[in-house]
Amino acid sequence: MIPWETLDTVAVPGDGGEMRLMRRGHEYVIRLGPIVLMGSRTGGSEEALARLGCAGLDAAERPRVLIGGLGMGFTLRATLALLGPHAAVTVAELVPAVVAWGRGPLSAVHAGSLDDPRVTVHEGDVGRLMRAASGPGRFDAILLDVDNGPDGLTRAGNDALYDARGLAAARDALRPGGRLAVWSSEPDDRFTARLKRAGFAVAVETPRAHGKRGIRHVVWVATRGG
Repeated sequence: MIPWETLDTVAVPGDGGEMRLMRRGHEYVIRLGPIVLMGSRTGGSEEALARLGCAGLDAAERPRVLIGGLGMGFTLRATLALLGPHAAVTVAELVPAVVAWGRGPLSAVHAGSLDDPRVTVHEGDVGRLMRAASGPGRFDAILLDVDNGPDGLTRAGNDALYDARGLAAARDALRPGGRLAVWSSEPDDRFTARLKRAGFAVAVETPRAHGKRGIRHVVWVATRGG
């Protein structure tokens, strides 16, 4: 069997531990300690995040989409495929090395999405972008794939995206009728209730990570009322 090779190691901001990019043959994974955060063969649920969050957007218009968390680019690529040439997609990634990996060893996985003229990459906190959005700057959709979901693993600061104040910021950053879609590795009934208390209409989907037999992840689809 081909052994795993470590290509790079970086520290996650905010004492979030050590993140490693690893390769075995043509397969890549990003690990946090012993935990696999994502792999190049299992992007189905991240693609579903884009599909569910962007449902109903008119590709002929000028939709504005914010993606929190670049990862291996599955959500970004799926979003670009769904939207037309006039869309504006902002990707916020807290760990600069993840962006560098996307332009370097993972460039084939990202398939040129980072160089798409519709894309703006922000190396920083997605929460700050949500809090800054208002009025005509509001987004049509916000897609969050940050950490392992509402019950974070990499840094305590990510919890602020999913508490009552963070969800209020997300709601205010959306236009009326806009969607907040949140990815998670596990279900969380308390988070479902928190979304409802924040004023969202909520649906919970369970897409598979890969094919018809892969494990199921969770995507909350939360729609802001008018």
